[in-house]
Amino acid sequence: MKNVSIFVILLSILLPTQLVAQETSVQIRMITNQGDIELTLDQANAPVTVENFLAYVDSGFYEGLTFHRVIPNFMIQGGGFDAELKRQDTRPAIINESTNGLSNRRGTIAMARTNDPDSATSQFFINVANNQNLDGHPLRAGYAVFGEVTDGLEVVFGISRVPTRSRGGHQNVPVTPIIIEKIERITPTE
Repeated sequence: MKNVSIFVILLSILLPTQLVAQETSVQIRMITNQGDIELTLDQANAPVTVENFLAYVDSGFYEGLTFHRVIPNFMIQGGGFDAELKRQDTRPAIINESTNGLSNRRGTIAMARTNDPDSATSQFFINVANNQNLDGHPLRAGYAVFGEVTDGLEVVFGISRVPTRSRGGHQNVPVTPIIIEKIERITPTE
């Protein structure tokens, strides 16, 4: 009987923790003309960033936009321009969560921004290398990581190696557009 009581106590301690962990992440699928990329977004460590990104996802904002900046051994960036490099209207900028303990390592997704730390809107990038130099520190804002690739990293690497050129005042633009056809939430039953 004593062993059963200990088990029940342990279960009551562990079970709520597991339930909280399940609720602090969201799975998404990014469907591109190069293949699918699945990511897990970290709501626990980047709540503002994840909420912002999901607002764009749920509204269909990313459909038809491109990965407009591709740099091998660094990152692939998208979410702001269509295939003609027309900038899209965005929601207001969000606060920078770059000191959230998440690091810009290979396979993570982070928010793109200007020199203003609190300027991120819709653009994001996926790291194809370990880029810890982009992490935030108490004395310097970095680039806020908010998730990681869980499937389709080979698609990310393939995109990072496509031929690029300068076009319309932009550098590192893929010669053939890399289109984001859709980004959608993955339901737990899938």
